[in-house]
Amino acid sequence: ARGDISDEHWNIVGPLLPPERGRGCRPSHDNRRFFNGMLYALRTGLPWRDLPAEYGNWNSVHRRFRRWCAQGVFDLILETLVELGITDDWKIQMVDSTSVRGHSQAAGAKGALKEGFGRSRGGFTSKIHARADGQGRPLGFVLTGGEASDYNAVPDLLAIPVGKPRLFLADKGYDGDFLREELLIHGIRPVIPPKANRKNPPACDFRAYKDRNRIERMFNRLKQFRRVATRYDKTRKSFSAFLALAAAKIWLPYFVNRT
Repeated sequence: ARGDISDEHWNIVGPLLPPERGRGCRPSHDNRRFFNGMLYALRTGLPWRDLPAEYGNWNSVHRRFRRWCAQGVFDLILETLVELGITDDWKIQMVDSTSVRGHSQAAGAKGALKEGFGRSRGGFTSKIHARADGQGRPLGFVLTGGEASDYNAVPDLLAIPVGKPRLFLADKGYDGDFLREELLIHGIRPVIPPKANRKNPPACDFRAYKDRNRIERMFNRLKQFRRVATRYDKTRKSFSAFLALAAAKIWLPYFVNRT
């Protein structure tokens, strides 16, 4: 079906998935079949109960998805692809954020604030903070409520275990002494336009800053997946897993084209 994983991509992802054993006398279904079902849910945003029968029983696919979430399988896939994708483009990294609207059935549960939902004039929203490389490929994410400041997510974004860049691009929302000092201490040059209210604004390399549009385009690619563009998942763990899966889909073509 359209959107299913190709043979070339499966040769990369398949070995990263845990082997499944049957329950009792029932045989284990093919990982690839269930994985394609998860990709279908990611692309279309449909409820699990409406999953086409060609991907297997919807409840079996959902249970395996939840089990892989608990095991951190999707995070491991993204981390592995990031480690294998080390290139000269790591000399530049950038951060930014985007907000997504939470579906009423996802945000209405008790404890929504703990699951990365926030209140705003538009209702329940979540904010995806991302760190990307020089080509606009995602390196990692931080999930907060939609009303959270971009600057408050900086410590978690810096803690993502990736290689050290030479330049670090961000917009005015990240202009602050803490971030600039932290980057300079580690030998990274900040490329951040200063806010208008700064008395002694630091210099900014606006020629290098032009590349920051790549992370904006990355968010656009992520939101082509409807389950990312609108948050249908109640739990932080499930939504973060779909986010990592979407990021892996962005990474995979680079490996096939390179080989």
